Amino acid sequence: MHDGQALVAGLDLGTQSVKLVVYDPASREVLATQGRALDLIAGADGSREQHPADWLDAIRGCFAALDPALRGRIAALGVSGQQHGFVPLDAQGAVLAPAKLWCDTSTSAQCGPIMDAVGGAAACIAQAGNPILAGYTASKLPWTKAHRPEVYARLAAIALPHDYINLWLTGQRWMEHGDASGTGWLDVRTRTWSPALLRATAPDRDLAACLPPLVEPDALVPVLPAIAEELGLSPDVRVSAGGGDNMMAAIGTGCVAPGRLAMSLGTSGTLFAYSDVPVVSDTGAWAAFCDSTGGWLPLICTMNCTVATEQVARMFGFATREGDAHIDATPPGAGGLTLLPFLNGERTPDLPLGRGVLAGLTPQT
Repeated sequence: MHDGQALVAGLDLGTQSVKLVVYDPASREVLATQGRALDLIAGADGSREQHPADWLDAIRGCFAALDPALRGRIAALGVSGQQHGFVPLDAQGAVLAPAKLWCDTSTSAQCGPIMDAVGGAAACIAQAGNPILAGYTASKLPWTKAHRPEVYARLAAIALPHDYINLWLTGQRWMEHGDASGTGWLDVRTRTWSPALLRATAPDRDLAACLPPLVEPDALVPVLPAIAEELGLSPDVRVSAGGGDNMMAAIGTGCVAPGRLAMSLGTSGTLFAYSDVPVVSDTGAWAAFCDSTGGWLPLICTMNCTVATEQVARMFGFATREGDAHIDATPPGAGGLTLLPFLNGERTPDLPLGRGVLAGLTPQT
């Protein structure tokens, strides 16, 4: 370790960018931030995908832009990642296809059959705490079998986005309970994989063999020496369990005790609260997720938040930062014109095939 107070780094793999922050826990100061934009592969069928290799390139770029003296003082690194993504890996850990993301609605037709195989949505909730929604990881597996059979045949391991980054950093596979609860396969009450949901998703194979071990929130794994050298880090760096972006946001905002409620407005919009007992909706009105501290994180997510403002700006030919000026230049209420912004389909309410609607148009609008 280089001279100076030990620092920690946070790495966030978002939908639109990779972000890196270096923090001094002694002075409670953020010392540096870096970010790199990511492209989204969007299809007319609702598919939303990214190449995991692009994630790694963005991470390399973030670290390369840091002051080498700061890099050398980093003692620990934690990864936050977009939830629900499906990274298919072969037996050697190589990526077999682009990762299908949380906002991918092309798998909506695969949700019903999974739930039907366990007796319907209510039975699914009784088994694992959540229904199977289009965004969750589970439906991406039968979609892959139907549309990418060569990938399904070679599939040996499944990683969530943040798991894949951890694998690259450490050479080891694991998953923590918060992010795992967004797969649709975790029984959130017991924090164990649900045999019924695994069988329902892949009756022709042992799906449990494709999933990594589950670890506790305080797990620490050493970085691979070759990766430490590539990124300019000390070989003594430890990588934490990390977690899904919402679970990490809960920790960052102090939403780790009963009575706290946090809202996050990003590509998606989420509202979540901490509980020290499972909070399951019999109707699936909210996501009954685990958090990443040993508790639970009941959560509501809308798929169209800042992505809607960005897409509207693109459609009408202005930059997002110019939006406020356009709003200020028009009277309140927009003459009764209303936009239902389900441009990517929607998760709350559960309308994965939903579309945006512009209502209230008149000849004078």
